[in-house]
Amino acid sequence: MFPTQFLWMFPLGAAVGFFGGLFGIGGGVIAVPLFALAFGMDQALAQGTALVMMVPNLIVAWWRYQQRHPVPWRHVFAIALLASLTTAISAHFAARLDPLLLRALFGAFMFLLALSMCRRPPVGSDPTCRNADPRQARLPGSLLPCVGVVGGSSMGLLGIGGGLLATPLFVRLFGQRQTVAQSLALALVTPSSVVALASYAQAHKVDWQIGLPLAVGGLFTVSAGVALAHRLPERRMQQLFAMLLFASALPMLPWRLIG
Repeated sequence: MFPTQFLWMFPLGAAVGFFGGLFGIGGGVIAVPLFALAFGMDQALAQGTALVMMVPNLIVAWWRYQQRHPVPWRHVFAIALLASLTTAISAHFAARLDPLLLRALFGAFMFLLALSMCRRPPVGSDPTCRNADPRQARLPGSLLPCVGVVGGSSMGLLGIGGGLLATPLFVRLFGQRQTVAQSLALALVTPSSVVALASYAQAHKVDWQIGLPLAVGGLFTVSAGVALAHRLPERRMQQLFAMLLFASALPMLPWRLIG
């Protein structure tokens, strides 16, 4: 049964991997709603299965980014350690939360993130990002690892969002350049995703027969998505990403309770 399932999951993973590379999100924003709504998985199982696909993509991205935009290893280890501990704790509780509550939290997070993306200026035109300087930081560099608590909580609870939350914090609070901030965010998200996957797997909230072929398919197309992203205007990318978040968030919200 597994080889047959692999054949039709492989192209689906390739499609998710392409859009994950296009928007720099690892594919979780797309995969989690897909698993929850189309596959009928409960929310924790959907998040755990999506992590199977995200982990190898993030490891490759971290390795490549560290080659181009290296950051001090003392910061990497401190951020990764605190983020991993926070992820382990939050993932432990997330895997045992009521699925409808967890789904509502996921949808609300993406909806609010989409609203912030609509209001945020593109990275290339934001003087805060472009002219960031550690000497003008609002907080001392010794507090950099504390961002790991924010990103790790998101990764453990929702399986996504660590980098999306951490990058602007590194820029605006600590004066890091955008490229350095993204490298630091990957140092946070990559080990957190591994810890989160292990926690969800321990709670039996991972479908490996779906996640593994998706991961293999995604590895073949992530680079193509990244290449296309560098050709599109920044503002258009931001608008498309916000639309994707809205489209993924709205079906996840508990409309019956809201009404």
